[in-house]
Amino acid sequence: MNTTHVNRRTPLYLLAGFIVLKMVLHYCIINPVYELHRDEYLHLDMANHLTAGYLSVPPFTAFTSLLIKWLGNSVFWIKFFPALYGALTLALIWRVVALLEGGWYAQVLAATVFIFSAFLRLNMLYQPNSLDVLCWTWIFYLLIRYRQTEKHSYLLWLGVAIGLGFLNKYNILFLVVGLVPALLLSPQRKIFLNKYLYISAGIALLIALPNIIWQIQNGMPVLHHMTELSQTQLVHVHRMDFIKTQFIFFFTGAFLFVAGLLGLVFYRAFSPYRFVALTYLFVMLLFTYLRAKDYYALGLYPVLLAFGAVYWEQLFRAKWLKYMRAVWILLVIVPFLYILNIAFPVLKPAAIEQKAAKFQAAGLLRWEDGKNHALPQDFADMLGWQEMAALSRKAYAQVPDSDKPYTLIMCGNYGQAGALNYYNRGRIPLACTFNADYVFWFPHMDTIRCIVLLDDEPDERAHQVSKQIIEVGKVQNPFAREYGTGVFLLKGVSPELSVKFWEWRQAAVKKFRSY
Repeated sequence: MNTTHVNRRTPLYLLAGFIVLKMVLHYCIINPVYELHRDEYLHLDMANHLTAGYLSVPPFTAFTSLLIKWLGNSVFWIKFFPALYGALTLALIWRVVALLEGGWYAQVLAATVFIFSAFLRLNMLYQPNSLDVLCWTWIFYLLIRYRQTEKHSYLLWLGVAIGLGFLNKYNILFLVVGLVPALLLSPQRKIFLNKYLYISAGIALLIALPNIIWQIQNGMPVLHHMTELSQTQLVHVHRMDFIKTQFIFFFTGAFLFVAGLLGLVFYRAFSPYRFVALTYLFVMLLFTYLRAKDYYALGLYPVLLAFGAVYWEQLFRAKWLKYMRAVWILLVIVPFLYILNIAFPVLKPAAIEQKAAKFQAAGLLRWEDGKNHALPQDFADMLGWQEMAALSRKAYAQVPDSDKPYTLIMCGNYGQAGALNYYNRGRIPLACTFNADYVFWFPHMDTIRCIVLLDDEPDERAHQVSKQIIEVGKVQNPFAREYGTGVFLLKGVSPELSVKFWEWRQAAVKKFRSY
C-alpha cells in the first residue's frame, strides 16, 4: 500500500522539479549585456492603449502587459509570463503521457526533450508565441480526453481554448484548418455529429467576436499585415529550409517527435489518435506552401513528444534495453549544452563575432532579409535601446521649457518608440511613429514647435519644415540592429506641420485598411 502511494506521487515530484528547472533556466540564458527585444517593447506599450484589436497581434497580449505594468514592469515579470506558459505546456505534456498510459520514464524523456529544445528559446521572449504553443497543446489534450471519455465538457473547453488562442495569435486558425480534414479522415469523424462541437464553435466565436468586430470596423488591417509580412519576410523563406529547421529545433532530441509520428502510424494502441498525425501532415503542408516562418509550426510538437515518449518507453521496455534509457536522456542534454552558447544570448557580442563560423554553420546569422549579419537577428534586436533612450532624453533637455509642451518625439519604427516609452516614461513625452500599431496611437497636437527625431539622417522634408537641426548623437553599438540611428532635435518647426502630421497619420491608417 505504501509502495503504491510512493509510485503515484513520485511523478508529481518529478514534474515540480522540471517546472522549477524550466522557470529558472529562463533567467539564466540571457547575458545581462542584452536588453529587451524590440517586439517586447511594442507589446509592453500596448498596456497603455487597451482596445479590442491591434495591427500586429490580437488583444490578449495587451492585457498581459497591463498585468505586468501593475506588477512594476520589471524584467523579472516580463520574462516570467512566457516562461510560465512554457511551464504549463510542459505540465500538459506530462499529463498527456499519463493519459496514454506512459510511465515515469516517458514523462521524464518528454519533459527533457521539451526543455532542451527550441522551446527554451521561444519562451525566452515576451511574445504571443509561448501562449500560442500552449493553446495548441491544450486543444490536442482536450481532443484526446474527449476521445477517451466522450464527455461533452471537453468539447466546450475546446471552444474556450480556440477562442483564447485566437485572441492571442491568429496562427491558431492554421491548426483548426488542419484539424478539420484530419478528423474527417479518421474514425473520430463522428465528432461532427455531436451538437456540443457546434456549441463549442459558438463559444470560440463569442470569445473572438470583439476582435473580429474591431477588425471589420478598421478595414481588416490583419490582411494588410499578412500581405506586408509575405512581401517583406516570408518571400525569403525557402521551403526546404522550413522542413530542415523542424529537426534543428530539437537537435539530437528530434528522434522523439519522429517516434511520435511513427508510433501514431504503427503502434496499435495509438490508432484512436491518428488524427494527430494527419493534423501534423495537413498543417505542415499548408505552412510549407505558404512559406511560413519555421517557428509557426512549433505548436504541433508538444503532443508529438508525448506520443513519442510513450512509444519509446515501449520500445525499450525489455530488461537489457532498459539500461539504455538513461543514454537517450543524456543524448538530448549533453549535445544541447554544447550548443547553448550559440542558440541563446549567453555570449557577449564580441565573443559571438569571434565564433562567427560556428553561428553561420547553424544558420543563426541569417536575418529576415535573407542575408548573414554579425549577430543572430534576435540578439541584435536586444541591443542599443537604452543608449537610444538616453540620447532622446539628452535631446529633450535641450528644448526650451516654454516649448516642451509642444514637442513631438518622432521615431522611425515601433522598436524605437516602444523602447523610448519603456525607459523614458514620465521623463519625456510619449514617443510615436507611423509604423505598426503606433499609427493608431499617434497624438493629435494642435501646435508643434520642436521635434526630437530618430532616423538615420534627417531627410529633405525635415530640413524644409525646421529652421535648425541639431545632431544630438547616434547609437554607437556596432552590434545593435539600430546601429547608426541618430537622434536629432528640430527647432523652429513650421506652424503648419501639426496639420500635416495628422494628415499623414490619416493616410497611414487608410493604408492599413483592406477596404
